[in-house]
Amino acid sequence: MRIARFIGGLLTGLTALVLVVALFVFWFDFATGLAAASGLGALGYVFLWMAFGLNLLLWTILGLLRLAEDGARSVFRRGPERRGSRTAVRGREHEKVLVGAGGPVEIAGSDTTSGDEGGALAAPDSSGGLAPRDPDDITIAVIIPAHNEEPVIDTAISSALGLFPRWDVYVVSDSSKDATADIAAKTGVNVLELLTNRGKAGAIEAVIEEFSLTDHYDGVLILDADTELDAGYVEGAKRQLADPSVAAVAGFVVSEWKPRERSLVGRIISAYRDRLYFMLQYFMRFGQTWKRANVSFIVPGFASVYRSSALEKITVNPPGLVIEDFNMTFEVHHKRLGRVSMNPDTKAYSQDPFTFRDYRKQVGRWTLGFWQTIRRHRLWPGLFCLCLVLYVIEVVLVSLMFLFTVALAAFVLLGTFAGDLLSGVPFFTDSFTAVTALLPLTALAIGLLVPDYILTCVMTMVRRRPSYLFYGLFFFPIRVVDAYLSLRMIPKAWTARSDGRWSSPVRVSGKGR
Repeated sequence: MRIARFIGGLLTGLTALVLVVALFVFWFDFATGLAAASGLGALGYVFLWMAFGLNLLLWTILGLLRLAEDGARSVFRRGPERRGSRTAVRGREHEKVLVGAGGPVEIAGSDTTSGDEGGALAAPDSSGGLAPRDPDDITIAVIIPAHNEEPVIDTAISSALGLFPRWDVYVVSDSSKDATADIAAKTGVNVLELLTNRGKAGAIEAVIEEFSLTDHYDGVLILDADTELDAGYVEGAKRQLADPSVAAVAGFVVSEWKPRERSLVGRIISAYRDRLYFMLQYFMRFGQTWKRANVSFIVPGFASVYRSSALEKITVNPPGLVIEDFNMTFEVHHKRLGRVSMNPDTKAYSQDPFTFRDYRKQVGRWTLGFWQTIRRHRLWPGLFCLCLVLYVIEVVLVSLMFLFTVALAAFVLLGTFAGDLLSGVPFFTDSFTAVTALLPLTALAIGLLVPDYILTCVMTMVRRRPSYLFYGLFFFPIRVVDAYLSLRMIPKAWTARSDGRWSSPVRVSGKGR
């Protein structure tokens, strides 16, 4: 069976590689010829490369430089031997309180004490962060904010308990109407139940304050209720937090791939997200989190760790924002609390939307949160804001160009198949003739579809999932929705106020990835 899978994966990778090379050569030859014929010159080439993303290309190059530097450092650096992992777990000085459906219950006798290892108790270095220390000595609390997460909360808790003692896991049920709090309480972890719906940011703020987490831990992991941690997550997070300049460790999101549990639409969404996450993290965020750059715009809220000394200075729940993670990231940069670190060794598996309605709502909320955060923080002098401006310009221009090109393609398609019926419409025939003379239907189709499918072939090669070659045929409409929402949420961010309250999507239970 393993041999068959290996051969199947190898053939899938080779097929996808051939498609990538063939499609790129075809697209590049066609596109450059079209740019030259249109008389746009260098400007035409810029617009052509925007099909793949200028920011993506820039940060890919910087990511390769980071990779080269890290590789050279690992070769020439001779560090001390790593100490063996400890079998004894150090305890906490404070007692834990379980606040569940049956009321407060003390968890007797902490046989553990954190002493001076807590975030607020450790001695700061000259930069205001923690002094370098052994990663094994770093303590981390796990926060799981949840609202009506009965189908998945047990899986998230089990994932956390596989890596953390139960007294280090804190579930906050934000006015859940289902059995979320009861299920969490039965696992023996700490549970805080809120009677008023405060939203995710409000729930995080409440549980940190209730248990004084930043006083007793070096870091706080915020874990979504639909997320499972990889076995190596804690080791990777602690290794990154051992650097005193790191204020936050960004989780490395991987789309949960369970095709048998999904409809066709759900599988298309999951495959599309897998491609998006891979491209953004390996080809963009890896370069942005290089310590010589430090301009990452997002520490994703699904599974990321904040150093306690930095978290104490972050305004987690300002009024008017629909989500918290963009704002918390901007706070790190704006208040100069340290740098954002990201490596692929902090993987966590996230459940993507199962329906297109939930997908549209989620992307709309994320996009609105991004623009709201820009509204709140505005701009300040520095490399972060310079890179942010360049990114925003590209997002707006590409979205406008993308939607305009789609509208143009729809116009040409309409004229091609229904031109005779519309010949009486004023200016239609002349407009159709002018547009097709410059951009025929084949040019629009190749310009829009081929670059997108090349990215799908790359992802098929990486993941070795031949089904992506089929699902990738349906990614284009999702990109249209993404572009529309990117623009639609700009005015809404300045006109609409949000309370951050939850809206529960469709969930599917089941353990494992």
